[in-house]
Parts: sequence; C-alpha cells; structure tokens
Amino acid sequence: MPRLYALILSGGAGTRLWPLSRRDKPKQFLPLTGERTLLQDTVDRVVEVIPLERIFAVAPPEHRLLIHEQLPELRTDHVVIEPYPRGNAAAIGLAMAALHAFDPEAVVAILPSDHVIERRGKFREVLIAATAAAEAGKLVTLGIEPESADTGFGYIEAGDRLDLRTPLPV
Repeated sequence: MPRLYALILSGGAGTRLWPLSRRDKPKQFLPLTGERTLLQDTVDRVVEVIPLERIFAVAPPEHRLLIHEQLPELRTDHVVIEPYPRGNAAAIGLAMAALHAFDPEAVVAILPSDHVIERRGKFREVLIAATAAAEAGKLVTLGIEPESADTGFGYIEAGDRLDLRTPLPV
C-alpha cells in the first residue's frame, strides 16, 4: 500500500475521564489498557499496515512534548502542531496540507488516538479494505454500531454498503 498514510488526531483534553485524565496529560497519553498509552497503542496498531515513515500526528502545542516522549521514533516533521486549536476539522485540514507536501497522491487514514480496539486483526483487514475503496476515489468512514444513545458522540446514518468484500465488523 504505497500511498497509504496515517494521520493520528492527538489533541483533546479527555475531560470525560476526569480526574484520571487531566489537561496536562489527557487520556490518549495514559496507559489505560496495559503498559502502553492509548497513543502508543494507536501507532502499534497502525504500523502493522502503514510503515512508521508514513505516520503523522496532529496536536496542540501543549501536547508536543508528550508526543515526542511517547513516540520518539516518530519523525519530528511528522508531528504537525496546531497554532490555535480549533477542533478536528481544522486540525485535519492543517495536517493534510503538511502531508500533501510529502505525497500529493496520498490516501490518508485519519485515526483518533484515544480509541481502544481489541480486535487488531479485524481492524487491519477493515483498514486494508477501506484503503482499496479510498484508492478508487471513495470517501470511507469506519465506525461501530452504538450500544446506546449518547449526546457526546456523533452518528452516521449508513447508506448502501460498498462492494468491498464481506463486511468485517471491528
């Protein structure tokens, strides 16, 4: 997958997990499921499909040091710092402009840094299938079916299934 890159969204204050998660060390920088932090787990999961040299992160200035401490293997120029945090859309736009300088034809998987995904093999399969659709010019969104309503999350109403392969729930 020579054109596939990862953009890891590494901002956010993690306020829903207070008091464990604090402004100076939000949940993505905490080891909540083992010895590795959620951010490190995200990179571990992605690097199985996307090589490290094609992984980028975007974050506000106050997270720069935490990212470099937890991901010393990530190139400095692959950490995009938002001058003014303005939400995910602005962070993605800024990081995509930087990523475009590396590869104008890149296919990019945009991933949050604070998710727990236990079925890594299934995640890998779904990411590979989604990449094929994206390379064909499709905009692909991955998600899970909610177990209950929650105003803290956004929802996507599914349309017709794409002809990728057999659906692989994650």
